[in-house]
Amino acid sequence: LTGTGFCTEDFNVWTPRSKLLIAFAMFAGGCAGSTTGGTKIIRIYVILKQTIREVRLFMLPHAVVQVRMGKEAISQTVVSNITAFILIFIMLFGLGTIAMTFFTPDLETASSSVIATLCNVGPGFGDVGAAHNYADIPTGGKFVLIGLMLLGRLELYTVLVLLMPGFWRK
Repeated sequence: LTGTGFCTEDFNVWTPRSKLLIAFAMFAGGCAGSTTGGTKIIRIYVILKQTIREVRLFMLPHAVVQVRMGKEAISQTVVSNITAFILIFIMLFGLGTIAMTFFTPDLETASSSVIATLCNVGPGFGDVGAAHNYADIPTGGKFVLIGLMLLGRLELYTVLVLLMPGFWRK
């Protein structure tokens, strides 16, 4: 996945399965140290490990099961922070998609414009695809996408902390 916005193919003509795979890659993003957008692969990996942990605890309620990466155990605080990050990310995606349905002609354009800007990938699908651009989106929609782009590029927690009144009181 690249965050450059460059493309060599019009993927709007690809099959829906291929576009779904691309959308997942956009959502997942790159590796932990990468400057690419998205949720980062490491966070998805930890969430999957946490899900497996919860299933094991459901089957064996008295077991002591830790989320591990290699031989290192990950603290529950870190797992909780990652879970909250993913949930906030999904919530922003959902709210952004709902907002963009008022500014775009179809759900594909609305949802892909949100994921493309929130994950800082560049082109989306539909009217914001590889052969198109964001010029036809009304000003209100552009402001929604600008906000999402800032949240995605600066990381969610950084921007959300700046918006908290308690941060400015200190």
